[in-house]
Amino acid sequence: MRNLVSTDWLASELGAPDLLVFDTTKYLPNEPRDAQAEFAAAHIPGAGFFDIDAVADPETDLPHMAPTPGRAARMLGALGIGNHHRVVFYDQKGLFSAARGWWLMRLFGHEKAAVLDGGLPKWRAENRATQAGSVADVQPQAFWTDFIARRLAGIGDVKRVVEDRSALILDARPKGRFDGTAPEPRPGLPSGHMPGAASVPASDLLHADGTMLPPDELRTRFAAAGVTENEARPLIASCGTGVTACIVALGLVQAGLPEPAVYDGSWTEWASRPETAKQSNA
Repeated sequence: MRNLVSTDWLASELGAPDLLVFDTTKYLPNEPRDAQAEFAAAHIPGAGFFDIDAVADPETDLPHMAPTPGRAARMLGALGIGNHHRVVFYDQKGLFSAARGWWLMRLFGHEKAAVLDGGLPKWRAENRATQAGSVADVQPQAFWTDFIARRLAGIGDVKRVVEDRSALILDARPKGRFDGTAPEPRPGLPSGHMPGAASVPASDLLHADGTMLPPDELRTRFAAAGVTENEARPLIASCGTGVTACIVALGLVQAGLPEPAVYDGSWTEWASRPETAKQSNA
C-alpha cells in the first residue's frame, strides 16, 4: 500500500471491506477549535475518529506519547482495526496530524497504512460527499503489534546524538520557533532548538493546499537541511510534541530517503528539562 494516497484513490476504494478511514485531527493549544465536534459536523463517509491523545501513554504528563505495544493492541483493536485492514488517515487541516496516525501504525508493525494527501479540505474542495453524526458502532478486532524500535527515539537517544553528532536531527517546527524568535504555542515553554539540529519546517514540504510536494522537490528541501541522497547517518525527526515530526518522516519516505526515528517527546520534553542544552538564533 502506498504511504500517501490521493482523493481519487480513496473515492474509488471507499466502502471496500478491508479499508478503514480515520479523521486524526489534532489542534494546537492556541487553536480554539474542537476536532471531534467538527468531525461530527462533517467527515468522510464511514470514517471513524482516531484520537491521538487517547491512543497514547496515560502514565506521562507529556502529550500523546506513544503507548506501550500492549496498550496499542487494545486501543487499535477497539477502534475496529485488525491486521488485515488497510488504514487511511486524514485531518481537517490538510496534512497536519494525519501523519501521526500513519507513523503509529508503522511503529507497531502495520505497513498497510496511508495518509490522505490534502485531507478533508481537498476532499471537500472537490465536492465529494461528507456525512454528519457521531462515530458508527465498530466491531472490535484482535490486533497484533510488532513493535519496531528503530522508528522511535527517546530523550536518552537524542542526548547522545546532541553530544556526539552521530545522527542528524530534523526539526519540523516553524523557523521562528526553531530560531527562538517566535513563541511556542504552549505557555511557559521557551523556543529555540537542540544543538546540531537542522530546520525543516513541515509546512515547507507541502503545497499551499496541504498536499505533499513531489519526491524531487522533497529531496531538494531535505538537501538544504544537509540530508544527502546517499545519507549514511541515522535521522531523527522532532517537532513540538511528535506530531509534525511525522510529516517529516512521511516526506523522507516519499522522497526515497532513509526513514527517521521520531523523537516522541520532541521540543516539549527537551525544553522542559533543565539539564538539556538549548540554542537560539535570536
